[in-house]
Amino acid sequence: MSEKENGNELKAKTVSNMIWRFAERCGAQGVAFIVSIILARLLDPDAYGTVALLTVFTTILQVFIDSGLGNALIQKKDADQLDFSTVFVFNMGMCLVIYVLLFAASPLIAKFYGDPSLTPLMRVLGLTLVIAGFKNIQQAYVSRHLMFRKFFFSTLGGTIVAAVAGIIMAYHGYGAWAIVTQQVVNAAIDTMILFITVKWRPHFKFSFERFKKLFSYGWRLLVSSLLDTVYSDLRQLIIGKIYSSSDLAYYNRGKQFPNFIVTNVNTAIDSVLLPVMSIAQDEKERLKRMTRHSIKTSTYIMAPLMMGLAFTAKAFIPLLLTEKWNECIPYLQVFCVVYMFRPIHTANLNAIKAMGRSDLYLKLEILKKIVGLISICIAIFFGPLAMAYSFLITSVLSQIINAWPNRKLLDYGYLEQLKDIAPGLILAVVMGFCTLPIRLLGLSNLATLVLQVIVGIAVYLGGSVLFKMESFYYIWNIIKPMFARHMKKK
Repeated sequence: MSEKENGNELKAKTVSNMIWRFAERCGAQGVAFIVSIILARLLDPDAYGTVALLTVFTTILQVFIDSGLGNALIQKKDADQLDFSTVFVFNMGMCLVIYVLLFAASPLIAKFYGDPSLTPLMRVLGLTLVIAGFKNIQQAYVSRHLMFRKFFFSTLGGTIVAAVAGIIMAYHGYGAWAIVTQQVVNAAIDTMILFITVKWRPHFKFSFERFKKLFSYGWRLLVSSLLDTVYSDLRQLIIGKIYSSSDLAYYNRGKQFPNFIVTNVNTAIDSVLLPVMSIAQDEKERLKRMTRHSIKTSTYIMAPLMMGLAFTAKAFIPLLLTEKWNECIPYLQVFCVVYMFRPIHTANLNAIKAMGRSDLYLKLEILKKIVGLISICIAIFFGPLAMAYSFLITSVLSQIINAWPNRKLLDYGYLEQLKDIAPGLILAVVMGFCTLPIRLLGLSNLATLVLQVIVGIAVYLGGSVLFKMESFYYIWNIIKPMFARHMKKK
């Protein structure tokens, strides 16, 4: 097969897997989004604040279970059954040790935050860590072999079953337990379906030599991920301790909605992009083209979604969550700007990981976290909203830091990246301002939101055609043949 045919086959496979991954994210997150709205109406902000605090601890411990070895399996060119089994044995041992430690430390955590009810909640929620020990290897296997269709059925199945369990418990007044149960059931069902649909099975073999090679790449990603996770959740730990559960709930809820959108789009691209980039890790020009297309296309999609959400928040929040959640609106608007630039972070870091430069990846994380900790130390004196603004400032600085190495590695610097995404960003901001006058009409929140969405879509798509934006036609040329084939089948 010629190089051109190989390239076309890889492109087709990449697009197909991105579509499946995007469908999986939209389906699962769509159900989760609807459930979160129902639960927000049934539960008080304090219940959400309690679970948000507990989730910080499990999220941090989750990093140790993966240990960066999942990415190492994806990045390694010749990973085989022994490599996967070695990582599986290590992960299962690690997650059991971590759960025992968490179980023992739960009363101390509860005492620190002055809430005895945290102990049983933490111990049950911690079961998701044990489940993750098995699930992480399944995910690495699916990602490496570009079998993202498997994720669609497992994630959607787990989300739907968990949604039913969570809503029933919330309706019967179980409070925070409803959210905890939802998360545990989701992880269990998701993993069970993957076990049935994915053929890989562990052989319970362990090779110290293989582990050593994988860990030599993965440990830097472990430390990098740990730094990033602790840093990202540090603001929530501080808000939960210094301020109130309600403040934490508003902060977390404001972050949740833009994160919901970004998770759908960015995870679909991120999870497929790393294995595909790893295939082309020795071809600089090809890797640059992948990085550039990823940044331009992702930002073109992400910018209008984030700006649209920020500009419609005053109609959107009271309509879906009731007015008791209105205090989360300024947080939501700040995080919309933060997440709008996430594609730059993702594409640059994936390029660095694909080239095997986990050493450089770690150095970048250390530098970013030093900058971030300084901003937190300043913002802590000015209230929870200032903590969100500090996240925005450090996010901008982190973009520059993440892009800097690729100026030499790929000949694709930050200024060139900004030039590539500028048209989409400018058009998204213009779109947002065009929706503002609709609020002056004095309509209901529902009518206002519907009109804002219609005007926003018309302005963004119309502007894309009028100014002949490259990303619009790139996406259209991918969708058009697929749509034509679908109609032909009908």
